[in-house]
Amino acid sequence: MQSLTNSYELLVFLKEQNLLENSPKFWWPSSGDFEILVGAILTQNTKWINVEKSLQNLKKLELLSLETLANADINLLINAIAPSGFKNQKASRLKLLCKNIIKTFETFETFQKSVTSSWLLKQKGIGLETKDAILCYCCHQEYMVVDKYTAKLLLRFGYEFDTYEDIQTWLVYGINENYDKIVKLYGYEISLNEIYCKFHGKIVEFMKRNPKD
Repeated sequence: MQSLTNSYELLVFLKEQNLLENSPKFWWPSSGDFEILVGAILTQNTKWINVEKSLQNLKKLELLSLETLANADINLLINAIAPSGFKNQKASRLKLLCKNIIKTFETFETFQKSVTSSWLLKQKGIGLETKDAILCYCCHQEYMVVDKYTAKLLLRFGYEFDTYEDIQTWLVYGINENYDKIVKLYGYEISLNEIYCKFHGKIVEFMKRNPKD
């Protein structure tokens, strides 16, 4: 692998691979923001193909909205998301999360605009990666997602970090320091949120296509 001095150079390297040619603008493979919220919970410890089966089941049952999920029969919900694994745990956590969103924010739109990192981390079953996925892809806030693919790719370039936050800080710093260059790279006034979405998406797609050196 070539040497890197910052995360901007990693972004350039990944962009040259044409990894997101047929992907949505913000990469995450869902059709709506609430669907992304649900998908971020369901994708824990499973493959996305299983999440898609669960989402299809929820669509058929017309359960893909904040209110319907909050009030859904728990056994119906458990059966619907079974393909994603840990069905009992994920069903109860999804239902509780939806109830807490309604209790705190009243509407999903208010949640998107007002939710904070600390609020999400207080919710059962939401850790750093899931929290950032929700903030980045569902709420369109300026958060960069870090996952196992990110750590493995950086290790290939000789970068090893101790914590999730250390990786995130390194990634974000290089993007912010070179924002003007990134705008020229893409050819339009790209938002930081879109950059983070695409950057994370490129990392995932690259690692899927290149699982080994």
